[in-house]
This record gives sequence, C-alpha cells and structure tokens, in this order.
Amino acid sequence: MTAFADLHRADEPLLLPNAWDRASALLLAARGFPSIGTTSLGVAASAGLPDGAAATRELTLRLARVLGSQPFLLTVDAEGGFSEDPDEVAEFARRLWEAGARGINLEDGLGPPGRHAAKITAVKSAAPGLFVNARTDTYWLGDGDVTRTLGRLDLYQQAGADGVFVPGLTEPEAITALVEQLDAPLNILYSPAGPTVPHLADLGVRRISLGSLLYRVALGAAVEAMAAVADGRTPRGAAPSYAEVQALSAQEGSASGVPRRPGEGAPAGCRRARVRDGVGVSSRCS
Repeated sequence: MTAFADLHRADEPLLLPNAWDRASALLLAARGFPSIGTTSLGVAASAGLPDGAAATRELTLRLARVLGSQPFLLTVDAEGGFSEDPDEVAEFARRLWEAGARGINLEDGLGPPGRHAAKITAVKSAAPGLFVNARTDTYWLGDGDVTRTLGRLDLYQQAGADGVFVPGLTEPEAITALVEQLDAPLNILYSPAGPTVPHLADLGVRRISLGSLLYRVALGAAVEAMAAVADGRTPRGAAPSYAEVQALSAQEGSASGVPRRPGEGAPAGCRRARVRDGVGVSSRCS
C-alpha cells in the first residue's frame, strides 16, 4: 500500500483541500495538510476556460509537474481522463505519475459504466502505484438513485479503483448504505449545506474533498474586499503578507518555508506525511 493510500485507512478521514496553482497549494500544505488535490474548475477558470474543456489537459499536466516535486502527496482532478480511449487516458495517467502525482480522479460523466471501468483498468496497468479515485456523477448530474450509484461503484472497484467518489451526495442514509456495501474507501464532496466533517467521519466516509469551494471562496473574498475598500471600510479576513507570497517563489521543492503568523499551526486531527525514497512516513499532528 502506498503512502497516499494509507491516508484513506487512517483513524480519521483524509480532509483534502483542492488548490488551483502553486501558491494556493503551498499555503495549504504549510498548514499541515498531508495531501493536496487540484480543482478542475479552478485550473480551467484561471485560464479563461470552462470546466471540462479538453484544452485543460495540458494545463492540468503542467500544474502536476509544478506541484509533483513538493513534499505533500499530490492527487489530480483529471476530469474523465481527457479522452474516451482507455489507452490515451492511461498514457495521461502515466505522465501524471512521472510528474509526481500519487492520485488521480476519473469521473464517469454518467457515460457507459463499462467504458469507465475500462479506463480504470488501463490506468492501473500503466501506473500501478497511482491511486485511482473513481467518480460517478449519479448525484451530480443524475437523479441520485443509490442503487444505480452502488452498481456503478461496484463495477469500478472491481476494475481496480482504489477509492470511489460521489459528489453531490449529502443524505446520511445513502452514505451509510454505500459505506456498508463497498470495499473501496468512500470520498464525499464537502458541502456547507451538508453533513459536517465530524458527521461524515461518523458515517464511515474515508475522504472528504473540498472541490472548487476554496477557489470560489477566494474569488468571493476578493470581490468583497474590493467592495469594502470602495465603501470606506477595512477589508475583513486574513490575508498573507506581500513578503509571505513573494517567499513562495523562492521555495524549491519545499512547502515548509512558508512563514506562519503566531499561533498558526496545522489543523486539529490532521496527519502530516512525506515521501522519502518512495516510502511514506507519517506522524499525527494537532
């Protein structure tokens, strides 16, 4: 089992923040999060592209190359693999692995489940160590039927998926049903309107992703700050200093040099992890 896979079997769920560039990833990692994911919406929107556009393939790979050398464990939102050809998806996954990514999200878009299963099998063959998080969109794009969701996820775990992901699912009863009937660890997308992180943990969820939430919150904060200045008010909320952001560009392969304000530290219940010579080493932090 890899260091990244181990994070899904820990005492507490893996709380996964999703970054959209190097600065956001390094600042999040400096708070003690052992793994950082990417957000496809953040990557696409930052480049003026819609989420899901095939044009984001190279942007996604480029970001993986930028982040893959950092001491946190990187997992990449790869949409549907940017192709319907399993071999092409596998080649893209192999390049992500070579860039330093240790996980990949592959979504089915409610397409034929057999085709998605073929992509998963091809990826595991091309990059056996890459953690494949197989996403189904039954609750994101469909009618949210738990039986159909279970059928797709079971097929994906049989195809070799290491984890399964159901964005849009917030009903505790349905979450419990999936946890009880699946072998692969379940990933749920955090929603401010849904269960809290402790509640999701109690339900048996093993991974909690933030998706595009942090990116959207950052956009909202920028607009609100400008509105405050225009109204003669002082912007509210914490912001890194100019020097702190400037220091990020001087870091080579390390997120530990980001300055912290007094009293700042890792989030409660997190687990730090690093990879040395391919071996994961983790320790609890609080």
